[in-house]
Amino acid sequence: MAAGGTAEAASRAASCERGATVWLTGLPSAGKTTLAFALADRLRAEGHKVEVLDGDEIREFLSKGLGFTREDRHTNVTRIGFVAEKLAGHGVKVLAPVIAPYADSRAAVRELHAAKGTEFLEVHVATPVELCAERDVKGLYARQAAGEISGLTGVDDPYEAPADPELRIQTRGREVADSAAELHAFLTQRGLA
Repeated sequence: MAAGGTAEAASRAASCERGATVWLTGLPSAGKTTLAFALADRLRAEGHKVEVLDGDEIREFLSKGLGFTREDRHTNVTRIGFVAEKLAGHGVKVLAPVIAPYADSRAAVRELHAAKGTEFLEVHVATPVELCAERDVKGLYARQAAGEISGLTGVDDPYEAPADPELRIQTRGREVADSAAELHAFLTQRGLA
C-alpha cells in the first residue's frame, strides 16, 4: 500500500512540474475566461504553477494599439502564443482563454510550441452564439445589434471553429464546475494534473 502511495505521489509531483499551454478558444461570452479561472484555482490547490493569459488583459497591456483586422488579430494571437510557450517551457500550466477566431493563427501558435517541444492543447469551448448573446458578459452582442460596433466574432466577423481540437466542451445547460471538472479530467488523462 505504501509503495502504491509513493508511486502516486511521485506521479502527481511529476505532473506538477510539466508545463503546457491549454488554449481555450470560442466565441465572445462562451465562458472561456470563467472556465480558465475555475480550473486555475483547482490546479493551484494541487500544487501546480498556473498562469491565466486573459485575452482582454493581453490586449490592454501587450497588444495595445492593435485593432480588429485579420492581421491585427493574428498578431495578437501569436504574441499571446509566444508568451504562453515561454511560460509553459518553464513548467507553468498556461491557460489562454482567447477567442483566436482564425484557424491559421491557432495553427501558428501550435507550430511554435511544437518547434520548442512544448505541449499545446486546443480546447474548443463550444457555446452556441445564441447562448453567448444571452450571456453577453461585456454587452458586445447588444452593441452590435444596435449598430454601435461591427466586426463581432461569430456574428458579422468569422469564427473558424476548430475541426479537430484535443477537447471540445459543450457548456449549454452545464455549471462552470462541471465544465472545469471535465477539463481537469482531460488534463489528468494527459498526465498534466
